Amino acid sequence: MKKRSKRYRALRNVNEKKLSIKEILDLIKNTPKLKFDESVDVSLKVNMKQSKGGDFSLRTVIKLPNGSGKKERIAVLCEPDKISDSKKSGADIVGSDDLIENISSGKINFSKLICTPAMMGKIGKHGKVLGPKGLMPNPKLGTVANDVIKAVSDMKNGLIEVRNDKDGNLGATIGRKSFTNEKLLENYNYFIENIKKEKPDTIKGDFIKNIFISSTMGISFKVGAK
Repeated sequence: MKKRSKRYRALRNVNEKKLSIKEILDLIKNTPKLKFDESVDVSLKVNMKQSKGGDFSLRTVIKLPNGSGKKERIAVLCEPDKISDSKKSGADIVGSDDLIENISSGKINFSKLICTPAMMGKIGKHGKVLGPKGLMPNPKLGTVANDVIKAVSDMKNGLIEVRNDKDGNLGATIGRKSFTNEKLLENYNYFIENIKKEKPDTIKGDFIKNIFISSTMGISFKVGAK
């Protein structure tokens, strides 16, 4: 049997304890720093079984009070006469038919795509390219908007997309290791409360089954008590 190091055994023992979110954040912040600013990620298991109507599917957006710290490269697709104004939004890429041509040729060098309603008819046929990458604009997710400046600002300042997979797992980044514990805790509480609000009446019992917190290169801690 392979002998584990003292550090490994210590981490495993800590990981098996039921810890509060405050204790977990302290542990994450006190681990050795890496050459980059690690993300702090929350992973949930949610109950998808409804009493009627089949499994529940969750897809929404949440604007974290302190942002996620993630740098998004945002593209804006708009009418030609709105390009000049859209460039003032702070987007990294702004275009019209030329941007659609790039997308159709597979040149996708952005992580979020915001589209004006008038351009949705043109971009719709490229859903097979954008959809699997999670880039297809959607009004419910704030990526179809007439107010491009506000939409870009929201994306740049903490608006995150949340969706579950087929097994009921979902995850999100709630900040960076460089954030203060107070900001991480505020983001965490805000995130959890918003997920709880998504619970439909057709699901009985607890909506959130378990919660785990981890940093990019760290171990995962299960959240126990508050």
